[in-house]
Amino acid sequence: MRTCTLSSTRLDKTIDVSRFLRATGAVLVGVSASLSANAQVSRTPEPTTQEARSFTLTDLNDLIVTAGGKAETVEYQGRKAVRLTTQSDKDIFAFLKGVQIQDGTIESDIALKITTPPGVRMPGFVGIAFRARTDASHYDLFYLRPGNSRTEDQAMRNHSVQYVAAPGFDWYKLRREWPWIYESYADLQPEIWTKVKIEVHGRTAKLYVNGSENPSLIVNGLKGEDLQGGVALWGYPGEEAYFSNVKVIPAKAEAVTNEGEASGTWEVKFASDYGRYEGSMNLHREGNAVKGTWAGAFGQDQPVSGTWRNGYIELTFSGTWPSEKPAPMTATLAGWIDGDSAKGRMKVEGRADGQWTALRKK
Repeated sequence: MRTCTLSSTRLDKTIDVSRFLRATGAVLVGVSASLSANAQVSRTPEPTTQEARSFTLTDLNDLIVTAGGKAETVEYQGRKAVRLTTQSDKDIFAFLKGVQIQDGTIESDIALKITTPPGVRMPGFVGIAFRARTDASHYDLFYLRPGNSRTEDQAMRNHSVQYVAAPGFDWYKLRREWPWIYESYADLQPEIWTKVKIEVHGRTAKLYVNGSENPSLIVNGLKGEDLQGGVALWGYPGEEAYFSNVKVIPAKAEAVTNEGEASGTWEVKFASDYGRYEGSMNLHREGNAVKGTWAGAFGQDQPVSGTWRNGYIELTFSGTWPSEKPAPMTATLAGWIDGDSAKGRMKVEGRADGQWTALRKK
């Protein structure tokens, strides 16, 4: 019944279920409950600081751990560190006290010890959440799967580092709807210290590992609902997550706000891996529902439908793929509206994938 006996696919689905329970209110203990093992008490972080902060993590004074989790100071692989574990089936979050950021850089050394029995495949899960609410119901998160980096299966190697957001954007949804966009390969290894750096600016976040100057994963259009929040070290049930030398460097916040309006006429450009296409969308929003029409490449007066959430839209329309043998097609767009501009990911199922940008016609 414990996750340490499950396959990697079911493990990632367990992550999905855990987050769904938190998002729907099934997990109500939150940050006000008392911790059992380490006497830490979950509570709202202290006021935001705009100064760079370093956390040596030689003690637990700088951490606020979610209920059910356990934090300990230990010696691991030649250095002092904090170890996160949990006996529950829920993820563990250890928030850094007094830290709330919108934009900035987060650095840490991370290691993972997988504690599953021999012969049981486990890729491992360890990471850092940002723009997180203190009850861990909303957050953006980069995490590592070190075991996947060492496999002979190239598809699994490409699942070495992952981005997710809660609620609503777990690994399964992102992988199925946008393959290879929110995860990538990185050279990782269990039980070895890995240097991790996360850069967050506006709606973009980049993950760097092992001191590389080039990011292993770039996320354009963060899915999280909040533009500001806490920073938390993240661990997974059945494993030992280790952290040391954490540093948070806030930066000047980019001028983006949520609640962008979808209604209006939009001139759209789609830069895909197959070619460039243009069209216009005439949209109307009622609450969280969006309807309208598409005209341009792929057809005229094609019905558009989708959803709106705080300025984040997901839209779909059908049409005709332009080729020597025209064929039916379905296009999907997802992204953020910022004032009179918008951008995000777009795909034509089985045909093309890329980025879209749009300007509101006045």
